[in-house]
Amino acid sequence: MPIKMRTLASVAVWCALTCVASAQMSADRLYNGFGRSVPATVSAPEGASGELVVRLYGQTDAGAWVSEHTAAAVAGRIDLATMFPVLWTGERPRIRYAQLFVGETPVGAPVVLQPMLTPERAELIIARTVTDPTTGQTVSVPQLTNDPAQGRVMFESEQIAMLRAAGRAVPDRSVTFSGIRAYVEQHVVLDTTLGEIELKMRPDAAPNTAFNFMHLVGGGFYTDIIFHRIVPRARDGSPFVIQVGDPTGGGEGGPGYAIDLEKSNLPHGFGVISMARSSDPDSNGSQVFICLSRAGTARLDGLYTTFGQTVRGGDVIQAIAATPVNEQGRAADPPVLRSARLVPAPPFGTGPQPLGEPMAAPAER
Repeated sequence: MPIKMRTLASVAVWCALTCVASAQMSADRLYNGFGRSVPATVSAPEGASGELVVRLYGQTDAGAWVSEHTAAAVAGRIDLATMFPVLWTGERPRIRYAQLFVGETPVGAPVVLQPMLTPERAELIIARTVTDPTTGQTVSVPQLTNDPAQGRVMFESEQIAMLRAAGRAVPDRSVTFSGIRAYVEQHVVLDTTLGEIELKMRPDAAPNTAFNFMHLVGGGFYTDIIFHRIVPRARDGSPFVIQVGDPTGGGEGGPGYAIDLEKSNLPHGFGVISMARSSDPDSNGSQVFICLSRAGTARLDGLYTTFGQTVRGGDVIQAIAATPVNEQGRAADPPVLRSARLVPAPPFGTGPQPLGEPMAAPAER
């Protein structure tokens, strides 16, 4: 399994994400407290003709992205909270995207509007069988453990469901909506010695993990780092993962802090990027792995945090996976991640789609 050394400090704030020179609409502040303004700046493209409007996109319960609201805009400073009161009054805070349009044409990258919500914690749990003293029935209840060999990762909502199934009166999780993190959407380009891999971030699946990765990329963390673990096939023969993100190259290094395991509904599959960690669920930091197949990584769903998808460079992923390695997944001449950079994302709903499963497994070079 992909692993990473436990780290201890909290994630640093990186405010450079709030403004991108090539964007047509940018967020003025990264953090916007609940009920307050969400200021942004609009610059009309040169020579463009047509009405300036901003469309707010949200996701339905079925997972489809739809245009929820449209508001007229002007060049200069605007307040997204005034234009879209639903940001504060909606019943269910969730990720939204604000996209600038000139007439019917989307221009520039959208602004990501991420609600700041109490995170759902994960713990190592053993399902303990007990006898209910009231009914005499045998029921299962969650019990904390530090033994990764016996426990399994379980988020709070699953623990609550288990307790309720056992007849326990357990309140819902207490969730506080503190405000909105607003930043221009960007892709990440990994420049490796075998070519480039472009990743679309998925803050709708794992907002804090995606932002942490962008923070590290923007700070130059991923510079001249080897792919220290390459596992072309899992035990069942299915293509598995390639792993990078340790500046020491030994598999134990990280950024000097850790972030919690974050619940994600993005399935592992070819080109999906996910966080590596140790047996402690909350030991995520800088080490990441890119999946080589759905068949080989489906068992990782819910155990590791997925937060992005490859939109370009599938052949590069395959080439890295084909690097000759020993039984520990280490290469004598490992591919190198020379650098990683942030680039403006295309307008919402446009641009390349995430890659599907390849037709053939990587062939050893």
